[in-house]
Amino acid sequence: MARQHDEAGPGRPAHGTVPAGPPADTSAVGIGLLALVERTLGTGTAVYVPGDGWIRLTLPLEDGGPTPVAVDVVADTRRTPHGIAYLLPGGGLNFASSFFTPSDLNLAHRLRREGLLVVGVTPREDAASAQDIGPDWGLAAHRRDLAAVVEALDGALELPYQYVGHSAGALLALDAAAHDDSPRLTRVVALDTTGPYSGDLAVRAAQTRDVFAARIERGAYAMDPGLAPLLARAVTDPGGASEVPWPPDPGLRFTNAGLAHFVLVRTSLLPGPADWIQTQGHAAGSYAFGATPAGDRFALAHTTPATWHAAAAALGSGLIPDALARDLAAVWAGDGKTYAIDWERISAEVVWINTELGRGDHGRGPRLIRAGGNPRVRFTVVPGYGHGDPLWSQTASADVWSLF
Repeated sequence: MARQHDEAGPGRPAHGTVPAGPPADTSAVGIGLLALVERTLGTGTAVYVPGDGWIRLTLPLEDGGPTPVAVDVVADTRRTPHGIAYLLPGGGLNFASSFFTPSDLNLAHRLRREGLLVVGVTPREDAASAQDIGPDWGLAAHRRDLAAVVEALDGALELPYQYVGHSAGALLALDAAAHDDSPRLTRVVALDTTGPYSGDLAVRAAQTRDVFAARIERGAYAMDPGLAPLLARAVTDPGGASEVPWPPDPGLRFTNAGLAHFVLVRTSLLPGPADWIQTQGHAAGSYAFGATPAGDRFALAHTTPATWHAAAAALGSGLIPDALARDLAAVWAGDGKTYAIDWERISAEVVWINTELGRGDHGRGPRLIRAGGNPRVRFTVVPGYGHGDPLWSQTASADVWSLF
């Protein structure tokens, strides 16, 4: 199996040939563990990236599907891990964007330093085109792909493990836990996600489910939120005019930088079928209209624009399968017919952390888990944070990760 490496940063590893064997400054602890993982999962071309005290393996799992699931494993080179953390990104994101950004302060390295082997599982759509994605790429398919990785590594490593997911990845983590009766599953960490609503919000979620179901019926199987090009234009041409009308005067247009900040900070005001689910926005911050678009004043509170841009630049396709979006909305709606999580079957410890401005203070999911007989459930809402801030905030380590 080919081995490649690149000394550069947190995104997709560039291709460069590695001499026979691992990099000379990498200890046998890390490389030996990753070699075992590669032998256990290995079906694609392995890419090794060495770092300061760590080494990363990226391995696409070529299983005959239209595109592969990608597995990223980050191991410490100084000590043997005492457990595994499976990191599950949100819709349209991947391991590099969600958990390996920024390069110097990210959740993957935090968990590695705590003695865990980090295993990121990036879904197939990250490497897909819209033509690759079909009507069966829903939550159950994502769960089966994850289970195949976990089962293989559990057989080889026999270490206690936990699921750590953000947004859609957090619901996937909870769904996986409901189907996983291994005694080695110890914990689920759910970052800013939504369990079943009740009342008017459940009705609205059902309407969102129906939007995506109708798209599938029409033969539309994927959507692109377009965040990566939006953030790229904000960096390369911040003062340029976007194509989006400016609310105070629709005859004018947002600047590129203004539009990117408005989308991040005021997400709930956007017209997308699922944008309403954010209490306010993807990011905490402020936006004030000026006399002209160039006079708008805006800022992000916790995550820098550079970090948002880096996360978006690390994306693959950025696509979200409509079947996945439909199933997520069905869970939000409490629709047991289209898709439901069996909350009563989740027996592992659950640490559920939402954000005030992202998914908000909606704790019905944790209550359902407790009602099923699991007392080890903690639900916390982090004040002043938006949906993506638990991953990328400059102070996430103290504000969020310390709650794990």
